[in-house]
Amino acid sequence: MLLGALATVRHALQSVARAMNRAAGWGFVVCSLLVTFDVLGRKFLGVSTQATVELTGYLLAFGIAFGLAHTLAERSHIRIDVLVMRLPLGLRQYLHLAAAALLVCLLGILTWAAWSLVEESHLFNAHDTSVIAVPMVLPQGLWAFGIAVMALFACVLTLEAMARLAVGDAAGVERLLGSRSLDDEAKEALEAAGTRTGAKETA
Repeated sequence: MLLGALATVRHALQSVARAMNRAAGWGFVVCSLLVTFDVLGRKFLGVSTQATVELTGYLLAFGIAFGLAHTLAERSHIRIDVLVMRLPLGLRQYLHLAAAALLVCLLGILTWAAWSLVEESHLFNAHDTSVIAVPMVLPQGLWAFGIAVMALFACVLTLEAMARLAVGDAAGVERLLGSRSLDDEAKEALEAAGTRTGAKETA
């Protein structure tokens, strides 16, 4: 019962993380458009937004924070685990869980620090120094929200891994927390190729 509930919550958070990741991607597109406009505007029209540096900085921070949870969900983060992956699965599952627990602790600290910064900016009514004087709580709030979602997802992921460990599902722990294998990469590539092929056939 508990395991099923945790899996359901994890899938729901994965959907949220996927949507946030798409938003992050569009944020990077907007960032590139702003830079392009500013460069061409200065070169040929003698005009500038006068806020490109600030806005692109906010968009980059927003994009990174909003992509964190999806990266964790897809196990696409960088890991140096040459030694760990050579260990037996029975031992490896405990190391995966220990790493996940440490990640939750780190993210808890980062989330607290991020929202403390937002609270401080709100308290002092802080604005940036650009011509549009953006209230700092807006970009900082989005940035802190992205970190908080990753912290929440990591917490649920760790709890589900603990539940699977309790019932002896070592393979399930490996699927949740282990590194992506070559088989995983190949399967994803084949699925992507199949999707594209199916789309062409439909057209």
